[in-house]
This record gives sequence, structure tokens and C-alpha cells, in this order.
Amino acid sequence: MILNKKIAASFLISGAIGVVGLSSFKGNEQPFHSQDRWIAPAWADTLTSPYHDEPLTLANGEELFGLYCASCHGESGYGDGAAGGALGQKPANFHDSLVKKQTNGALFWKISNGKGNMPPFQDVFTAEQRWQLVTYLRKLSVTE
Repeated sequence: MILNKKIAASFLISGAIGVVGLSSFKGNEQPFHSQDRWIAPAWADTLTSPYHDEPLTLANGEELFGLYCASCHGESGYGDGAAGGALGQKPANFHDSLVKKQTNGALFWKISNGKGNMPPFQDVFTAEQRWQLVTYLRKLSVTE
């Protein structure tokens, strides 16, 4: 009898935790149509790459983008990747003027910290890799 009460209590606690978790997740379900809603802190605009652009910088950025970003942002960076469409929140379109006018530091900060469905890559990529991605995103955004 005591065991049944403990099991029932653990189910109730698990259910309550699940409801709290889902209710906080529910707030992120609104469609994200405008890239101007995610603004990096002002100090991020002062960030600049401490790395020199070398011949492999662009190639490495392109490889990282293909492996980690294209599934959501699309192969050409229009925010039309297959996985991104399933998120309920449209990923950034790197050809959009609101994205293009952001500083490299702001893009670096966003890649590092993530928001909502965009995961933080600070612990996944080195700082050099994140700057390589920024370099590639700049090249990608000027191509049609």
C-alpha cells in the first residue's frame, strides 16, 4: 500500500513537472516572421574576429554550414531548410536586409548563444569556427 502511494506520488510529480515544462515551451510556439525581433546586445557589435582570413576560412565555414546549419537555414541560406520548416519558427534568411545589416559581432554572438529553436554553438564550435561561419554567411548573403 505504501509502495502504491509512492508510485502514485511520483507520477503526480512527474506530470506536474511535464505540465510546467510544456507550459514554458508553449510560449515559444509563435511564428517568427521578422528577423528584427532577435537583437544582440549592443556590446556584441564591437566584437571583431581576432583571426586572419586565410584560404581555408571560407571553406571551413562552408563545411560547418553544410553540416550544422543548412538543414534549418537551407543550402542557400534562405531559411527554407526541411528541418527549419518543422520548427514553427522560420529560421533566419541570410539574404534578408535585416540580417545583412547586422554586424559580424552580432552574428557571432547569435551563433554562440542561440535563442528559441536556434541552439547555442558556443560549446560545440571553437571561437575560430564560429568566426569562419560568420565569414561564410557574409559570402552566402551576397549570392542569389
